[in-house]
Order: sequence, then structure tokens, then C-alpha cells
Amino acid sequence: MEDCIFCRIAAGEMDADIVHSDERVVAFRDINPQAPVHVLVIPRKHLRSAFDLEGEDGDLLLHLFKVIRKVSEDEGIAGTGVRILTNVERGAGQSVFHLHFHVLGGRQMLWPPG
Repeated sequence: MEDCIFCRIAAGEMDADIVHSDERVVAFRDINPQAPVHVLVIPRKHLRSAFDLEGEDGDLLLHLFKVIRKVSEDEGIAGTGVRILTNVERGAGQSVFHLHFHVLGGRQMLWPPG
């Protein structure tokens, strides 16, 4: 998707503070962090949201969560508490329509979130 900002980041066409990159997934710091650690983990494959995942994406989803764990460990938040979330559609707060997981930590997370 040439108009997708996250596809452009994954392709190296836009700058981002990348903390992890492999053949299937890219993780980078959110430009508007909501916690001391706020990293976005995205698949290189363009999927509009979690609702676009299909059976063939099972391995990709597992890999995304392995990267989320690695990023959490690398950022020093794995043992203190991590919030992992994704939004689907504008009403839930999705503003970039490319599947992404927010990895947040480094402070006490409140509930309900909003």
C-alpha cells in the first residue's frame, strides 16, 4: 500500500526510531508516546487491522508476539508490566489502518483505559 505510512516505514522509505527489524516484522518507537516505553510492532505484510487476519496468518501472529516479548525484554519492561493493545476502526482509536500492536510500559497502567 503506497499510501500507508507504516508500509513506508517497513520498506525503509520513511524514518522511524526502529528497535527491531526482521524479514516479517518491524518495531519502532511511537512518535506520540503514552508511556515511558511505547513501541509499535507491525507486520511488513499490509493487513488493515486484526480483523483482516486469516488462518494463513497464524505463524505471522505468533511471530509478532515473539517480537513483542523480545522488545519488552530489551526495553526492560517485561518483568514490571506490559500493556499490549491493538485498535480496530476509528471508534476504537485506530488512526493508521495497518495492523499494529502498541507495547506500553514503564509506568502503572490504569483501568479502564479510556
